Amino acid sequence: QVQLAESGGGLVQAGGSLRLSCAASGRTISSDGMGWFRQGPGQEREFVAAISWSGGTQYYADSVKDRFFISRDNAKNTVYLQMTSLKPEDTAVYYCAADLRHGLGSRLVREYDYWGQGTQVTVSS
Repeated sequence: QVQLAESGGGLVQAGGSLRLSCAASGRTISSDGMGWFRQGPGQEREFVAAISWSGGTQYYADSVKDRFFISRDNAKNTVYLQMTSLKPEDTAVYYCAADLRHGLGSRLVREYDYWGQGTQVTVSS
């Protein structure tokens, strides 16, 4: 079993940047695909970014491409999401997730086995 803990959220002005971290414990995630999702008020959870076990392949939602960047440090059992040029519509609770069955990561919520509790990101205009 793996526990995931997100951190780094907060309040930022439009155009600003934040870096989210997702620290895993309980077992190594070095073989797992990892993803970031977000959920705004009254909205469904949506895909943001995913990364393969090695870090060699990344996937992004069109809405965040070229603004957000996912990375991982397997030695630290941690995944990151660097968010730049933030917009008010990026406001949401951000969740990281672990896909234990598919090392390449996925855009699909149902492919993930473990989830963190989330961290709030609020972007003011």
